[in-house]
Amino acid sequence: MTTLKVHNFETAPKESKALLEKSQKAYGMIPGLHGVLAGAPKILEAYQTLHELFTQTSFNEEELTVVWQTINVEHECHYCVPAHTGIANMMKVDNDITEALRNKTPLEDAKLEALRTMALTIVKNRGHVTQDDLNAFYAAGYGEQHVLEIILGLSQKVISNYTNHIANTPVDVPFQQFAWKAETV
Repeated sequence: MTTLKVHNFETAPKESKALLEKSQKAYGMIPGLHGVLAGAPKILEAYQTLHELFTQTSFNEEELTVVWQTINVEHECHYCVPAHTGIANMMKVDNDITEALRNKTPLEDAKLEALRTMALTIVKNRGHVTQDDLNAFYAAGYGEQHVLEIILGLSQKVISNYTNHIANTPVDVPFQQFAWKAETV
C-alpha cells in the first residue's frame, strides 16, 4: 500500500500555507486531500481553482453531484465518494440520487440519468464519444457547453481521485459515516 504525507500548517511548504488557510476557512478544517496536495503547492492551487470554476458552471447542485460522484465511483475513490456524499447532503441533494450514484444504478430523473451516462461515457472512453452519444445527451436538454463542463469536472476529479489512490488518504472524520468501498466483481 502506498502513502503520501498529509500536511498541516506546520509541515506544509511555505507556498501552501495560504492555500491551506483558504481550505480551513472554506471547510472549517483542512480536508485530508488538501493536506496531501499541499506537498506540491501548484497542484493544491490547481485543485482549488478547478473546484471553484466547476461550481460556477451552469450545473445546479444535483448536476454537480452527478458529475462528481459518477467519476468518483468509476475511479473507485475511497476518499471522494464519502466526501461527496457528505457534500451532497450539505447541498440538500436528494438522498435517492446520492445512493443511486454510489451504487451505480440508473437515476429516476431522465435528464440527470443522461448526464450520468455522458460523464461515464467520457470517463470510460477517455473522451472518445460518438455522435449518437452526443445526440442522446442533447435530446435530454443539455448542450455543447455541458459536455465541456463535464470535462472541467473530470479535470478536478482526476487530481483528487488519482492523488487519493497514491496517497491512500484517510477519510476525514465528518465523512467516515459515509464510508464506501468499490464493488468487487
